[in-house]
Amino acid sequence: MARYATTDLHGCLATFRHLLEHQLRLQPTDELYLLGDYVNKGPESRGVLDYLMQLTAQGYQVHCLRGNHDQELLDAALGHQQLTWAAAADRQQTLASFGIARPEHLAPRYLRWLSDLPHQLDIPGFTLVHAGYDFRLPPEQMRHDWHTMLNTKEFTLDASRLQGRHLLHGHVPTPTATVQQHVQARAGAIGLDTGCVYRHNPELAHLAALNLDTFELTLTPNRETPYPIARR
Repeated sequence: MARYATTDLHGCLATFRHLLEHQLRLQPTDELYLLGDYVNKGPESRGVLDYLMQLTAQGYQVHCLRGNHDQELLDAALGHQQLTWAAAADRQQTLASFGIARPEHLAPRYLRWLSDLPHQLDIPGFTLVHAGYDFRLPPEQMRHDWHTMLNTKEFTLDASRLQGRHLLHGHVPTPTATVQQHVQARAGAIGLDTGCVYRHNPELAHLAALNLDTFELTLTPNRETPYPIARR
């Protein structure tokens, strides 16, 4: 049995499948943790959700957290038009992957799946969250500050809040070399988003998976058929 974590798939289904099936060779006895952002930006938003649901149906132990892009798609599907949801080209690409013209047409099974995503998870050795926490808040408020947990781009870690656990998050695309350094140092907070979807950027353009027991980091280069994406 092994425990793995990865994050920020952003519709990169071919890369994700290659990671699981050919590099990690995921087994039903393994545990896989995903830190959010399954949709938007990349070409196969629907494909990623279908694959995750398929893995669960096949008995794989897959635990998915909520990311800000998942929340944005859910909000749009529920008709909250006043909330910002992606750029126009990004919206069109995401909706096209689901075969729909408007987010309100998102099938109920995707709505249920997105609605059920938790914001955080504590497991032996790690606290998992999409973006991070505002450690300036009282502990109970910190753990219910959904906006920060989905969206913050920086925070100052207070390790005393985590009872000895490492904080593992995504959300901020980080050069692969920097992530490797943080993993090697077993830093108190490790960001695993290596910007897989930004296929033009040689410092990013990888999907990172961390073995939570050995701290071995697996990096998979973007393997998608070319698609439009803003440079980063």
